[in-house]
Amino acid sequence: MIGYKKVTGEFTLKDKTAIVVGGAGGIGEATARMYAGKGAKVAIVDCKDNCLEVAESIKKDFAVETIGVKCDVTSQESVDQMMAKVLETFGEVNILAAMPGFVDLYRATDIEIANVEKHIAINAVGVFRVCQAVANQMIKQGKGGKIVCITSQADFIAINKHVGYTMSKAALVGMIKVCALEWAEYGINVNGVAPTVVNTYMGEKAWQGKVKTDMIEKIPAHRFAETDEIAAAVLFLSCDEANMITGEDLVVDGGFTIY
Repeated sequence: MIGYKKVTGEFTLKDKTAIVVGGAGGIGEATARMYAGKGAKVAIVDCKDNCLEVAESIKKDFAVETIGVKCDVTSQESVDQMMAKVLETFGEVNILAAMPGFVDLYRATDIEIANVEKHIAINAVGVFRVCQAVANQMIKQGKGGKIVCITSQADFIAINKHVGYTMSKAALVGMIKVCALEWAEYGINVNGVAPTVVNTYMGEKAWQGKVKTDMIEKIPAHRFAETDEIAAAVLFLSCDEANMITGEDLVVDGGFTIY
């Protein structure tokens, strides 16, 4: 079961170990920094080459233990090696923030099936591969834990040229619900955070020129989100203050989907 702990409002992660997949930039790095600021030991996991540099920077800024591990979430061997490294270093894992991401924009009539499969391989199956590995470790530890995945507003609304991305993110929401149901008995919360467009490399890739200005006009907040705003939602769902929340997809979209 997911037990009760007195809510203090401190949102502390002291003595916790967190894995941030996609942690070498964007929302992932912002999340890792928030975790570190709350006292967590952090593993920066990413397919990029700068994992070690980001980990060292966070260690210097927050005086917490960190490691950087390069990992390909489409490879079971790579994920297994990453888990072995984290456990060798920290001994356990208490939090997973899973946010690897891929987007490529085509109309549904034009997109190649291989491109759709790549979206699903990274954004859905790849995320599940990491969640499964971490959950099995959490179950073995017997202490429960928190798993938070980055989904998207595109998982429940239609956005032009996002068919591959939308398919993968909708699949991810289904995964979150089933895992939340099955893993609650082990004290594991599983949730998603669904952002609007965020000012990151991926956001810039998908939204430029007129489509960007048109999109901003449709958002009641009249701007895109910043990485720290999404990281704050991930932090909340990673803390004991969110113990009674599981299987949810928290929308952080400046009001875009209230229409």
